[in-house]
Amino acid sequence: MIKNLKNLTLVALSTLLFTACSIKEPIVIPKNQDIVELSNKADDDFINQNKATKDYFDKYFRPWSASKVSYPKNEAMWGLSYKNRKIYLENHKLATKEWFNKVINNSNFDEYNVVPKKAITLKNTNVRVLPSNSPMFYDPTKPGEGFPFDYNQNSLIKINTPILVSHLSKDKAWAYIESSIVGGWVEINSIAFVNDEFIKNFKTTNYYTSIKEKFPIYDPIFREYVKVATIFPKKEDKYIIAKKDDNQNAIITYIDLQNDEIEAMPISFNSANRIKLLNELLEEPYGWGGLLNNRDCSSFTQDFFAPFGKFLHRNSKAQTTNGKFLDMSKLSLEEKKEFMKKHGVPFSTLVYLKGHIMLYVGVKDNEPLVVHNVWSVRLKDNTGRKYRHIIGKATITTLEPGKGMKDFDEDNNILKKVTGITIL
Repeated sequence: MIKNLKNLTLVALSTLLFTACSIKEPIVIPKNQDIVELSNKADDDFINQNKATKDYFDKYFRPWSASKVSYPKNEAMWGLSYKNRKIYLENHKLATKEWFNKVINNSNFDEYNVVPKKAITLKNTNVRVLPSNSPMFYDPTKPGEGFPFDYNQNSLIKINTPILVSHLSKDKAWAYIESSIVGGWVEINSIAFVNDEFIKNFKTTNYYTSIKEKFPIYDPIFREYVKVATIFPKKEDKYIIAKKDDNQNAIITYIDLQNDEIEAMPISFNSANRIKLLNELLEEPYGWGGLLNNRDCSSFTQDFFAPFGKFLHRNSKAQTTNGKFLDMSKLSLEEKKEFMKKHGVPFSTLVYLKGHIMLYVGVKDNEPLVVHNVWSVRLKDNTGRKYRHIIGKATITTLEPGKGMKDFDEDNNILKKVTGITIL
């Protein structure tokens, strides 16, 4: 397992140093033994896994015990406010008033929560802000705007996710839904409606979680590329997913999974499993809101902890409430590092700055290290022109990624923007 840690054994990496002053690239990838050393220093007993897992499944299945979508109607309609902004569509042309009016009319919010229905996802499913697959960009000619920052992409929820449907769009192509972590619009062909009998058969109380990233499943034809932290109820020696009948109703179906793809949840919070999951998640391309079946910063931390039974909210700010938040906003850069080393618990501490979240994994050569899925490092040349060095994947860095690079912009130093840590 450790020998197979992907992309961590390249010969060139053996010359990398961990001191911030020596970093010429924003990525710091340790050798195998460094990853093992960091993980071994974590506290295996830090999370009460039995208690955490019960809480996880209480939240996971909550949409099936609810009588209506929980958001007030005005909150559910928040995405309609984009009509007041300059939004560029897939052709890099401004969205017209007519385009927004058509989408807003199709949203059909007069029917919000009138006849809620329980449902389940049939595949990994994009949750959209508006009922449209059209991307919505701010000025795509500017660094940090345009692809991949589609502001119509709210999140991604996995196959087998319980949801509650508030209502359908007027064209019946979209459903407004709520899962345990997010609300928004999903395509109708990605879900099926469930009844009490289906729920009874699905809730086996014997749940397994995927520990391998993007492996295919079949029913008997291809169904999905499964992501880490996907939930599968088990019955005897088979695993349950849903398929739909001709009336969009869910039917229980059974599939086979391999032992190296799945384990009983929660998996033990030990060094071998931390390394195993990190191995699966490192190097995954960045995906804003789960775009293209990838992860952003908060879905990375969310999916790292889910197999251990620990529930995290979907966005970075909300995740700071999933434990004890310690404020660092008034500290200097060096004070922040020392605070992290003193109070941070490796592999059990989230590091927060506005719009971004990272997982603290320990100290190497006196530098705190974090793992995170990150898009870019902001740079500025001597003329004042701002640009980005694209990382675009899950990786390990210091708290000052890019320090020592040409045009490093101290005003955009991540460490400078860190406001606190959350001890889970």
